[in-house]
Amino acid sequence: MSGYFPAIVCIVCDSQIDALVALCVPRDEAMSLVTASWRDSEAGCIVATLHGGRQVAVLPTPEGRWAACNAFTDELFATPQAAGRRLDKLLRRGRIGYVGYVDTRLNPALRTPGNPPAAAVG
Repeated sequence: MSGYFPAIVCIVCDSQIDALVALCVPRDEAMSLVTASWRDSEAGCIVATLHGGRQVAVLPTPEGRWAACNAFTDELFATPQAAGRRLDKLLRRGRIGYVGYVDTRLNPALRTPGNPPAAAVG
């Protein structure tokens, strides 16, 4: 199973590592996540769960930078349009967001609700 999820931008950075570090992922873990994402050439985002359970994602922007986002992966949507509708409900005035995509076949920790991943590459 795979799916789309809404993500709200916290900050935009020049590299994936900088974006993960901005989301409070320790630098060594950020480097491991980025390296793992290189194995899957189709990986468009990196998803991680921080201590306390907050899920974050790093997504590429149309400008070629990396958006550090709060991710809402508890419910994956079948279409980007459905995830976009959920994103519209989550956004508050002045905030921007993106729709991310994750393949749970590559990330088994995302398959079961209530068992958030330590880290996942989508």
